[in-house]
Amino acid sequence: MKKYLFFALILLTSCKDQFLDRYPQTSISPEAFFNSEEDLSLYINGLLSLPGSGSYLASTEQGTDNASTTGAIEMKTIMTGTPSAQTITGGWDWTRLRNINYFLVSYQKANVSAAVKNHYAGIARYYRAEFYLDKVRRYSNVPWYSGTLNPSDKDLYKTQDSRTVVMDSVLADLAFAAANVRESVPTGTPGKWAAQLLYARAALYEGTYRKYHDELSLTASAGPLLEKAAAIAGEIIASKKFSIYSTGKPNEDYATLFASQDLLSNKEVILANPYDMDKKRSGSVNGVVFGDYEMAPSRDLVQAYLMKDGTPLSAQPGYETFGFVKEFQNRDPRLSQTMVPPGWVRQPDATPYIQRLNKNFSGYHQLKGYINSTTAAIQNGADYPVYRYAEALLIYAEALAETGKLTQANLDESVNLLRRRAGMPDLNLVKANASVDPVQAEKFPNVTGANQGIILEIRREKRVEFAFEDHRFHDLMRWKAGKVLTKIPEGMYFPGLGKYDLTGDGVEDIILIDKGASIPAEAQKEKNSLGVVLVYYKAGAPGENVTVYLKNGNAGGAIITETTTRQFIDPKYYYRPVPQTQMLLNPNLKQVFGW
Repeated sequence: MKKYLFFALILLTSCKDQFLDRYPQTSISPEAFFNSEEDLSLYINGLLSLPGSGSYLASTEQGTDNASTTGAIEMKTIMTGTPSAQTITGGWDWTRLRNINYFLVSYQKANVSAAVKNHYAGIARYYRAEFYLDKVRRYSNVPWYSGTLNPSDKDLYKTQDSRTVVMDSVLADLAFAAANVRESVPTGTPGKWAAQLLYARAALYEGTYRKYHDELSLTASAGPLLEKAAAIAGEIIASKKFSIYSTGKPNEDYATLFASQDLLSNKEVILANPYDMDKKRSGSVNGVVFGDYEMAPSRDLVQAYLMKDGTPLSAQPGYETFGFVKEFQNRDPRLSQTMVPPGWVRQPDATPYIQRLNKNFSGYHQLKGYINSTTAAIQNGADYPVYRYAEALLIYAEALAETGKLTQANLDESVNLLRRRAGMPDLNLVKANASVDPVQAEKFPNVTGANQGIILEIRREKRVEFAFEDHRFHDLMRWKAGKVLTKIPEGMYFPGLGKYDLTGDGVEDIILIDKGASIPAEAQKEKNSLGVVLVYYKAGAPGENVTVYLKNGNAGGAIITETTTRQFIDPKYYYRPVPQTQMLLNPNLKQVFGW
């Protein structure tokens, strides 16, 4: 049975104008509160906010090179439309910050030890750092507020602080949190090592962002940040508190992390969001994570996984025309644990699932996040891994590679632990730099130098290890790889009309017919050699009256998920505009990078 902390929710006054002009004082008086550890705990627990199973379908992941989407997600809307400060209005909300800062200006009056105060202040500063990291990702320069404000305070209407000021403050908050938050905390709440991981993540993000984004003129300060990221991640490794989950079953162990009813005792999981229907915490995304839904995996992601022998798929002759069954053969086992492979059986069925095709859908089905059970309690009770030790290992390797200090020993204690869990060959530093995958090099042309190959391979490792865990978009942004998003995601490849096996048993399951043909009545449909009726689809070019869009129409090609041309304006689209309404409220705010 899972153990939970039941939180006493504190009613915090909302900010109607989404501006710093109202305060929690209206509902929580510091004179009557913040007196005991119980008070501090109650308030801090009321601030708890964790990513959950919905992250498997994060809007930031949709429309990257990992997935196609039919949704009107922000980045796709920006690249296909005429965005402006009048139309891009989300994100400028400071309510949570006000509630965090109210604690930080009030907690000192509690009659508890300094260690107790620092523990709860550390959690609050962790939340503040998390809040501001998201703001910097979106706007770069934002106003830094370390306290609460009254409506008459002139700082309420100040301009943005520089990115360096804000990120220095973020990292200072995380350093304090990592040094003062307890290791032992209530289940499902961030402790010392969660703070340490966010600290490493923030340092890596800012270090790589400054290294590759020359428009900031902060390149000279990138190195120390990358060194800090490596050192912080190294401390997590050196603690020996965590390990990669592996039972010696490379075809199962990775998937277990995303379908487990109990991650609280899993040594890889630094922070878990626990679910349990009995505790009225349900987390199933089965209804939307599987099938021909809004988001679907892309062929580009499928092709990113290495062959079982550690070589790139692109080294295989004719890989561009591999069909569904062939492209899953002899691949990194994480592929078939992230996406539905040929021959997969969906409960309660007794026979292999046949991929469903539809307009604007890639044909691939996401498996990560899907719980293959018909029991509601099991579907809704799978815990979500908020922070995994795997990320610390990848931060460590990437930061060292970016500073030119990575050794084979470093790889063996980081990336290669992930590869060994999957039954993959070790990543070799010398070989990676001597033989650069041209597909990766084309995707990231700004990666150059002696460590080009190893940086590209670590990026590949991050992509496949954390696919659909809401990392890809932020990674592409910090690497200044926005142009990757202009390629419209494609789906399965079909050489033309005809019958195709999608389950891997050599027997046809579907048939693609001409747009002008009629799908026969059920009794007249053709059966395969097993006596099973084939699934019929009309195939043609985008815009035609068909059910499957192929790149070259009846002549075949990859499935087309959309046709609207995308453009990525550099550097403008790496940032979002301050909403025009906020510019009118506060004339001291400034737009940046062409907005």
